[in-house]
Order: sequence, then C-alpha cells, then structure tokens
Amino acid sequence: MNLLFAQSEAVVETVNEAVETATQQAPAGGGMSFWIMIIAMIAIMYFFMWRPESKRRKQMQNFRDNLKKGDKIITAGGIYGVIKEVQPASVLVEVDSNVTLRIDKNMIVGDPAQGVVEKK
Repeated sequence: MNLLFAQSEAVVETVNEAVETATQQAPAGGGMSFWIMIIAMIAIMYFFMWRPESKRRKQMQNFRDNLKKGDKIITAGGIYGVIKEVQPASVLVEVDSNVTLRIDKNMIVGDPAQGVVEKK
C-alpha cells in the first residue's frame, strides 16, 4: 500500500513540476497576438466578402426598383423578355408575340442590353 501511495505522490510531484515549467515558459503576449489575428481575419472577411456582396445586392435592388416599360430583362429561370407593365411586386413580361408572363421582381436577374447580371 505504501508503494502505491509513494508512486502516486511521485506522479503528482512530476505533474506539478511540468505545470510550473510550462507556465514559466509561456510567452507574456500570447493572448494579445490571438486577438490581433481574430481582428485581422474579421477585417479581411469584411473587405473581401461582406462589403462587395452588399454593394452587389444594393445595385441589383436599385436595378429592380428602376425597371420600366420596354426594358429587356433576363429572369432567374433564363427567360428573356420585354417588360410590358410594372407593378410594385411583379412585372408583366412579354416573351413572344401574345405570350406574357407575370414575374416577381426578385426573380429578375439582369438586363442583357446594359450588361447588368446578378452573380450567384
């Protein structure tokens, strides 16, 4: 029994020494560099992902808000047409002679004449 107790004391003493050595060797500014890296990653994501996507979204919303009769459009389903009538939430699109479709404004992804096309 004493042998088991002596071995467990030796293990505890070895662990305590290892912990003391590790805490003495730890760099003082380790926590600060971690926060700098996190802030840098957030800044990179903002400038390369969130900001350009926000600009594209605003440009498409502006395009959809300024649609008028006679504009050529492309829908999300790939249908090309000319706007016959604009309503607050939808548009009436002529795709062929005497063939019209009512399309939700959010499904209009581009104008082939102006080169405005929504990128996914």
